[in-house]
Formats: sequence, C-alpha cells, structure tokens
Amino acid sequence: MINKFTLFCLAIAAASSSAFAQTVVYYREGQAVDPQQVAQILNAHPIKTRSLRLLDQSGAPEAPAAKALSLPVHFAFDSATIASSARPQLDALASGIKMLPTTQTVVVEGHTDAVGTDAYNLALSQRRAAAVKQYLVSVHHIDAGRLKDVGYGEYRPIEGTDPLAPENRRVQFHGEQ
Repeated sequence: MINKFTLFCLAIAAASSSAFAQTVVYYREGQAVDPQQVAQILNAHPIKTRSLRLLDQSGAPEAPAAKALSLPVHFAFDSATIASSARPQLDALASGIKMLPTTQTVVVEGHTDAVGTDAYNLALSQRRAAAVKQYLVSVHHIDAGRLKDVGYGEYRPIEGTDPLAPENRRVQFHGEQ
C-alpha cells in the first residue's frame, strides 16, 4: 500500500527528473575522477560556440555529452558517515566544482538500493546526500549555497539494473540550470 507521503515524494521525483533522463557517467570504486571532466559535466551553462558536428567512424553523430556523474560513495551500515575509501573521489569532485563559475549550483542526489522500506530508504538517501554536501563544505570550503542536497531513496535505480543491486547505492551530481 502506498501512502500519501510516498506518492508526494514520487511526484517530486518525477517533476525534478532533469538529471534522471540525461546521460550519466558512472565511476567505479577506486576509479580516478578527473576534475576537468567533473567541471565539464556539471557546468549547466557552458560557453556556447559555433562548431561543426563530427561523425564517428560509423557515420553516426557523437553521443550526447554527459550531464551528470555518479560516484559509489560508501557509508557505514545504516549510517550517513562517509567511508574513508570514498574521500579521494570526493576530493577530485570538489576540485572540479571549484573550477565552475561561482554562480553554478550543483545538486547532490542520494540514492539507495531497494532493500528496506520506501520511507527508510528515502530518509537514508537524504541523510547521505546531506553528509556529502557537508563534507564538500567543511573540508573543501565550497559555499553551501552552491550545493543542493536531495534524497531519492530507491526510486531512481540505474537503468537496466536490479533495484536490489549494490550499484544503486550511490551519490549522483548534476549542475542545476
């Protein structure tokens, strides 16, 4: 049975799904994060230039540029405490955010797998997104006003994965226009 709160959260998630429908770069645990690439992906207002559209070897246009990136940020069980193994990727992400214009807002999205109740996962994902935001603010001195944290719980699994898959436990970032 779905309660009113769950329906409300689903409506909010559907209404704010701009990054959900976009191309996302998924990093694996321990994979190096390039701050230049982070800045390019998160810049919602890139400088527009006139250019030719190149075709790849097959004659098809290039794939659309990524508009979001996803990190497998690990947390202690049933906690919003960031594991030390996640810090190098978050540090590189922070370097990329610092390259953006100071007016650029970055959305920090918390996601969970489908283990547990809807309400629990929604609250946990929000706490984890807030913890990542707090890390970026306290350790890297990024202005808190530039970061917006939101939790989606289990409602936005990675396309093509089992909702119970551990890959769905992630923190995703995108620039807000």
